[in-house]
Amino acid sequence: MSVDEIGTEWQADAGADEPGWDVDPDDESGVAVIAAVGRQLRAWREAAGLTAAELGAAMGYGENLIYKVEGGRRIPRPEFLDKADEVCGAGGKIAAMKQDLAAVRYPKKVRDLAKLEAKAVELSAYGSHNLHGLLQTEEYARALFGMRRPAFSSDEVERLVAARMARKSIYSRSPGPELSFVQEEATLRRPIGGRMVLRRQLEYLLEVGELRNVEIQVMPTSREDHAGMSGEMEVLKFRDGSAVGRSEGEFGSRPVADPKHVRIIELRHGIIRAQALTPRESRAFIEHALGET
Repeated sequence: MSVDEIGTEWQADAGADEPGWDVDPDDESGVAVIAAVGRQLRAWREAAGLTAAELGAAMGYGENLIYKVEGGRRIPRPEFLDKADEVCGAGGKIAAMKQDLAAVRYPKKVRDLAKLEAKAVELSAYGSHNLHGLLQTEEYARALFGMRRPAFSSDEVERLVAARMARKSIYSRSPGPELSFVQEEATLRRPIGGRMVLRRQLEYLLEVGELRNVEIQVMPTSREDHAGMSGEMEVLKFRDGSAVGRSEGEFGSRPVADPKHVRIIELRHGIIRAQALTPRESRAFIEHALGET
């Protein structure tokens, strides 16, 4: 469900000459797709009369990477498949497999979250520590993942950033879902990635806030009454009337679908919205923060 950092505890051991991502062994559907792509690549390589070392040399990669991709132990980047297609003379058939890999290149829990967001007709979220993933710029997200400890590898940071940016397709849906965000003032003040990154992030918030289906509210630090002291929360509602919610410090901090549990999260989030600045006041607040950055 929707904690933005959910499902991101991986470490990658990729070297600079091994572009791509590690395979999550617990992602059964993803493993099957990656293995199938690897078998197809090997078949095309052998049909072209090339050894793994020869294919790697022609593409500018190491032999070890070719074996890893063919063995389903490495998720290749799109450009890898483009190069393999050209070298093997596959006429676009290897490159076409990019569509198959596009669905599994991101971590499974992030894909599951994106699927929920894609089906939602309403999303309500409160963020206490950093900006909601759907509100983040690419450079803000990269800086955020880059400071995680234990540290992610450079490849894994890029994978997670790409996954987060891919979720923004929610903004291009028609009709678009109703999106409501309440952000703590601290999330607009902390210069994640540096002053210029924060500045562009605030500009992006103003841009997104112009969308007719998006409301952004700010919870000032000066508020004496605050119903969100237990942490971030989110509720996703679907066309069939069902809903999924999550709240830190409640129900084991896990996603819940029981209407009684979701109603509690909704109640708390409703109070938070009432305590926060209105959308118009919040826009003025963000503009002021931008001016001070």
